[in-house]
Amino acid sequence: MVGIITYGAYIPRYRVKTEEIARVWGANGAEIAAGLGVKEKSVPDLDEDTITMSVEAARYALARRDIPRDAIGAIYVGSESHPYAVKPSSATVGEAIGATPVMTAADYEFACKAGTAAIQTCMGLVKSGMVKYGCAIGADTAQGAPGDALEYTASAGGAALFIGNDNPIAEFNHTCSFTSDTPDFWRREGQEYPSHGGRFSGDPAYFKHIQGAARLMLEQMGTAPSDYDYAIFHQPNAKFPRKVAAMLGFTSAQITPGLAVPRLGNTYSGAVPVGISATLDVAKPGDRIFVTSYGSGAGSDAFDITVTDAIESDVFNRSAAPTVEELLANGKYLDYALYAKHKGKIVMQ
Repeated sequence: MVGIITYGAYIPRYRVKTEEIARVWGANGAEIAAGLGVKEKSVPDLDEDTITMSVEAARYALARRDIPRDAIGAIYVGSESHPYAVKPSSATVGEAIGATPVMTAADYEFACKAGTAAIQTCMGLVKSGMVKYGCAIGADTAQGAPGDALEYTASAGGAALFIGNDNPIAEFNHTCSFTSDTPDFWRREGQEYPSHGGRFSGDPAYFKHIQGAARLMLEQMGTAPSDYDYAIFHQPNAKFPRKVAAMLGFTSAQITPGLAVPRLGNTYSGAVPVGISATLDVAKPGDRIFVTSYGSGAGSDAFDITVTDAIESDVFNRSAAPTVEELLANGKYLDYALYAKHKGKIVMQ
């Protein structure tokens, strides 16, 4: 079976509180934080971007399980904040971890589900025998215009999953997708910040596609929500994943371990990969994980995953890299001025 060989997440240390952003715009910070379920969000350092975070996440994954670099045949980086419009992030990641030059690489874009699209591609390449290991990364330094609703949640972070069939720590039982042309969120080439359809992003977009992919998975696998120990849904805020989980019949206990958004914010393409990482940080052999991503535009990828005995064996050292909980701890807080400086919102002539 094809599965996750190893994994690693990366979250910048800097943070800004929801109430600090609200203070600048004369809004009610406590009310906004309660409505979104997001108390604070991560902020990239001045020298951090999607590439540097992807490299760190991949290195953490390889610290947990040292696989031959020349056996990594594919690297795909999913993001909507690639540093270059023309120049691949994936090739730089490959060079940094020693996987070049005999490898295929590409950068993926599908709003917030580019990372899970990369996972599916790696699954196919491994299953076909074209590559031994593939690296799928979802990472973003998410954008939100000053004063826009997105600014309260758009954060930074990501995770790397190495896919293979060599004694995986978690097996993919199945994957399926649900896609339509639903323009709820977009950013044209050259635009600094994205636009969105406000409340339109909820019902005809997020909830329709998450439920579409999730119900398709349950139908194809002949399972019910109660058959799973954990569930992970795309988390643009804490309100949406909790609501869609309840709509589908999943419990709060199932989604809480992977729900990093209250202290992390929305890492866009990194949201579900980070959620998977947080869940694998605590999962035990035999646990079953239900995953459904979401990307505006719009589509969802669903996965049925079973954790194997390898996660507690000698081939894998979970403690060799920081957990998501450890990465979220000990944040350094910024005021709005320093946050704006870090995010490049202050443009000097």
